[in-house]
Amino acid sequence: MKTYSLTRRLITAVLLVELCSLLALIGIASVYEGISHFRAFDVMLRGRADSVLGAVQDAEDPEDNLMLYGTEGLAPRRDIYVVRDDRGRVIGSQGWPGGEQALASSDAREFRNLTVGGIRYRVIRRPGLRIVDPGDAKGGVARHVIILYGSRTHPVWERVRNAIAFYALSGLLLLVVTGVVLRHLLRRGLQPLYELAEQAGGISVTSWNLGPSSQARYVRELEPLVSAIESALLRLEQSFAQQKQFVSDAAHELKTSVAVVKSSLQLLTMRTRSAKEYEEGLERVTIDSERMEELVAKMLTLARLEDGAEQPESYRTVELGDVLRDVAEHFRTLASFHRISLVINAESPAFVFCDPDQLRLLCSNLIHNAIQHSAAGAEVRAIVSSRDKVARLVIEDDGEGIQEDVLLHVFDRFYRGDPSRSRRTGGTGLGLAISKAIVLRYHGAIRLESRPGHGTSAIVTLPLVETTSERTDLGVARNLEKGVVSS
Repeated sequence: MKTYSLTRRLITAVLLVELCSLLALIGIASVYEGISHFRAFDVMLRGRADSVLGAVQDAEDPEDNLMLYGTEGLAPRRDIYVVRDDRGRVIGSQGWPGGEQALASSDAREFRNLTVGGIRYRVIRRPGLRIVDPGDAKGGVARHVIILYGSRTHPVWERVRNAIAFYALSGLLLLVVTGVVLRHLLRRGLQPLYELAEQAGGISVTSWNLGPSSQARYVRELEPLVSAIESALLRLEQSFAQQKQFVSDAAHELKTSVAVVKSSLQLLTMRTRSAKEYEEGLERVTIDSERMEELVAKMLTLARLEDGAEQPESYRTVELGDVLRDVAEHFRTLASFHRISLVINAESPAFVFCDPDQLRLLCSNLIHNAIQHSAAGAEVRAIVSSRDKVARLVIEDDGEGIQEDVLLHVFDRFYRGDPSRSRRTGGTGLGLAISKAIVLRYHGAIRLESRPGHGTSAIVTLPLVETTSERTDLGVARNLEKGVVSS
């Protein structure tokens, strides 16, 4: 897509709106000027027609006719008029075309337009009354006259055009001034945005700060953008720090495991040993190698889970209680060895749509974690329930509990509340991180509740599927992706 200037677009939009407003104003002004000028023009025509009527006098002849006196200077030379009496006789005229005689009787309108020789006139029809011999005993004779008086409309239209031209030129000048001023104001107004862009360009892996002096954070319209950028930068910084910490911790863990294997091999080569000693040494190396292999496998599992790539073809509708019972049966031997009672309460069916292997891994991590942190003679309880379209899994133990400051970090990678104990029990610090990644993958939630000396509860919630039939329909996976379950 071709780049464009936001400033130019805004200026163009404003100028187009102003131009449309100007055209509308010119149109309205044209109508107004035309009406007002022609009203004044009509008043002038009435006055001139009245002047002609005043020049109609008694001809003082036996037939009591009328005549026009003082016609010299009675009307401007470019004006036309004709005066007729009630018998249709022309009393006087000036420049009146002969072919328009019928206007005197056929058209009773007061004003009309007339074209004479290609010249347009505005004509008024003015009836009048004159009394012949008013001193007569009978009061005189009434004579009706009709005056048709016309004047050229070209001067009127010229004034209207001049007014329109004035409005148009003033509007265009205003558009130019507005464009210049608007460009300046927009550049000043967008300065915080330019500053924000410059500061954002200076962000790097070593510098995540947007800059406390940014003017953009004080602009109401830019405040959401600044907040969004700062929030995104914070998440990126945390992600980079997390990845950096993960690489560092993974390297440390692998280095420790390699060092243990190396030291075991070096001990075997320091002097000649018996076959039994070699066998015991190689057994220790094998155990350490298996632990290193387990660590790498868990790291790969966590990386795949956090990659976010969905594999809905492996999803199934599974009953959470069945998976839990299967996993618990697998841990019976370990629990018996530590003299721990493993109690399963999964009477209520709870169906979830997920990868069965990952659900099994989730249950294994939580039960194994509970057994590791329980003392001999304690009890580990696993409870499955469902409510409000949510399947709920709770793993409880009666162990030593977790300190509040440690509880905040239990889902971090390689985090161990008691490093020496985790090393002794073979923990890698990835179990809860993997469990959280699995739960989030299926839009669920997981949390730990614990009080020191009173044990710990791991609470998992997952979207509930209201069916007992096994389905492989990929549309179900997509529908589940839209939901978020809160714990």
